Amino acid sequence: MSPRPPYTLGLSALYHDSAAALVGPGGEVLAAAHEERFTRRRHDAAFPREAIAYCLAEAGIGPTDLSAIVFYEKPFTKFLDRFLINHIAEWPRSLAPFLEAVPSWMGEKFWLPYELAKAGLFRVPVRYVTHHESHAASAFLPSPFEQAAIVTCDGVGEWSTTTVGFGEGDDFVLTQEVRFPHSLGLLYSTMTAYLGFRVNSAEYKVMGLAPYGEPTMVDKFRKLCHLHADGSFHLDMRYFRFHRSLRMPTRALEELFGAPCRRGEDEPLTQFHKDCARSLQEFTNEAMLGLARRAHASFPGTKNLVMAGGVALNCVSNSYILEHGPFDNIWVQPAAGDAGGAVGGALMVAREIDPDFRRHEMAHVALGPAFGDAAIREAMEEQGLPYREMASDEELIEYLADRLVEQAIVGWFQGRMEYGPRALGNRSILADPRAPENRDRVNLAIKFRESFRPFAPAVPEDAVGDWFDWRGPSRFMLFTATTREPERLPAIAHVDASARLQTVTREHTPLYYDLHRAFERRTGVPVLINTSFNVRGEPIVCTPRDAVATFLGTHIDVLAMGRFVAEKREVPREALRVEAHRTAFKPD
Repeated sequence: MSPRPPYTLGLSALYHDSAAALVGPGGEVLAAAHEERFTRRRHDAAFPREAIAYCLAEAGIGPTDLSAIVFYEKPFTKFLDRFLINHIAEWPRSLAPFLEAVPSWMGEKFWLPYELAKAGLFRVPVRYVTHHESHAASAFLPSPFEQAAIVTCDGVGEWSTTTVGFGEGDDFVLTQEVRFPHSLGLLYSTMTAYLGFRVNSAEYKVMGLAPYGEPTMVDKFRKLCHLHADGSFHLDMRYFRFHRSLRMPTRALEELFGAPCRRGEDEPLTQFHKDCARSLQEFTNEAMLGLARRAHASFPGTKNLVMAGGVALNCVSNSYILEHGPFDNIWVQPAAGDAGGAVGGALMVAREIDPDFRRHEMAHVALGPAFGDAAIREAMEEQGLPYREMASDEELIEYLADRLVEQAIVGWFQGRMEYGPRALGNRSILADPRAPENRDRVNLAIKFRESFRPFAPAVPEDAVGDWFDWRGPSRFMLFTATTREPERLPAIAHVDASARLQTVTREHTPLYYDLHRAFERRTGVPVLINTSFNVRGEPIVCTPRDAVATFLGTHIDVLAMGRFVAEKREVPREALRVEAHRTAFKPD
């Protein structure tokens, strides 16, 4: 019997942001997707049945073609170390949360083989890698560097919350760690809960709120978390209860900050909350810079740093490290959170079982499904949506550039869906950044979200230095840069003139790049607002049907899918689905 071809399926599942990723012969990532995009349940933590089916279909293979399935952590280790041992140490105070956690673990992660069997994957060997190894692999193996220091930082894996290591060639090693309960990720999540936002979902809102405040409380964060000269840290556990309760902040924390927890997102945000968010961001910058310096000191002479883990999605801290740290170059895994563990785990095992394995740079994340003309036509016609088909890509681009100049908001659906939390020009909402009202139009009338939320500017990579204090690539919206002329780009410049930057290349997204240049020919500005094609509380759109539903349920003016264009002004009123509370934006 001939050996199975070296296809390796990586899985992240059963905590949050479930995902699947497929690595093919030679070590190339062929497909990767979040389960939420198929089920339409935001941050779906369920076994990624739909994402697995997509990955196999994309490669044209079946379960028998897989050489291995890799899970992104070791659930038995996590259960024994973090739950059982930790709770026995605090018995009986921790008995209730321990018993509360057991059914989830027994019913989900312990039964992973059962879920695989239900998905028809029962004859495939299953491998488990540790959580932070999967993060490290996702950061180093697809990076553009042959040699790099590695930092991973998140809430917690089996036991580690932070690791430092080094990679060279196609190998890497983790040499240092910080262990649970001492965790920058859990500190950030605790403060997310304190500020009234949803944990494991809305940490990015805290980051977006920070520029509206002043760093008046950094000294209080130094009491919560002690930073040491060598870059390590430890929490003062008097202020936390995440290790023994589902409620994260304590009364001691409320007393330290002098105010009770904000009770939810419906409670008004005050200057106190903004100052708290800003102080948290300043402290996070300081802590992450300390970790970067530790990594550099551990591996002197290394010019490159790679990062992954949920904390690495903090683009403000990433830029702070690049500006103030010892490294010349930083690359962050685009799906730095748990979903990226699916890629990292698959690459780790593929490296072992494939004799032809070699590293491939993850220069783009267009790894999800694409849809042809027939699927687009069908989705539009199902809803009776008037549309036109452009004769060429050039006609499409010229038409949309004109509409953007006319202040139309464009729903842009092209090619393969992106992997990771950012829309990068395949499933995006686009608008003119020169019009200050577009910030509120998109936030309130289309995204239905908080008015303080910033937008990312997208700019051709070869023009980025003209508009932002930045050189080189920033293709995944994982760094911030200062806007050189914020008065010319009022819809994207944050209150502090910062912007979460995306650079665009014709090599990877040719239509998207050409649209920027067509807009520039009309306005002298090659920059566009780019935000994800979804509304608050929903995942980014995946299929043409998802895009049509979002178009009809919001105040998006133009829908462009492939060469097909629909105009809201041509849609019959009875076909619109904007809910009563979703009224058109009216400037004050």
